[in-house]
Amino acid sequence: MRVQQDARFVEIRSASLAYGAEEAGGVLALRDASLSIGRGEFAAIVGPSGCGKSTLLKLVSGLRRPSAGSVAVDGAEVTRPLKIVGMAFQNPTLLPWRSSLANVLLPLEIVEPHRSRFRRDRAEFEARARALFAKVGLSGAEQRYPWQLSGGMQQRVSLCRALIHDPALLLLDEPFAALDAFTREELWETLQALWLDRRFTTLLVTHDLVESVFLADTVHVVSARPGRIVYSRSIPLPRPRRLEDRYAPAFVDLVHDLRDHIGRAREPVAA
Repeated sequence: MRVQQDARFVEIRSASLAYGAEEAGGVLALRDASLSIGRGEFAAIVGPSGCGKSTLLKLVSGLRRPSAGSVAVDGAEVTRPLKIVGMAFQNPTLLPWRSSLANVLLPLEIVEPHRSRFRRDRAEFEARARALFAKVGLSGAEQRYPWQLSGGMQQRVSLCRALIHDPALLLLDEPFAALDAFTREELWETLQALWLDRRFTTLLVTHDLVESVFLADTVHVVSARPGRIVYSRSIPLPRPRRLEDRYAPAFVDLVHDLRDHIGRAREPVAA
């Protein structure tokens, strides 16, 4: 099954971002970076360590403003943190004193417009959370605390928390990097199923080229710092993708193509 996307839900145009003044030893993380992601598209960003991949997520989410250029989401310039975003990171960052269910409900308790109706509609919100637990294979774990969960289970809870408010945009910063290979692959399938069900626009940062090809519609390669997009590759593989598809010649060729461009991306971009 192929999934159709609308054009330019996320639009980064010639964006640069410096952390501190360069003359004072600051770092130019991005320079003249441009990126377009369609509504409902699953995009991945790969590149050398320290190239600015996570910085791109900060720009899209509104956690940082570009030093130059512009960032727009859904046709509006991003000037502050966006409420339509869900985020998950390599560390699940669950609160240890809250149950899994309470951790998932946290965004609804603190972010408007959900906050003002949380008490009134708590039963509805809990039902929504339990439905997510079921989708990621965690039914029955709602009242367990993070320290009672495996790493993979914690990351599934983190995904539920990122999706509980039905975000239009999901940002993922290497969410599976710390997991063992078997758990990581299970979560690839879980994330793909969630995406196929909800079609939220997704931007994934990863070092794993196999992961990027398995999950994404398009993979973007970022150059060495200061980062910019130097190559974009469409992934024309049908969905749903199966783990055994990783060994198919077409899949392997895509991974090798990206690996070749990652090698070139390690060279600093000329000023």
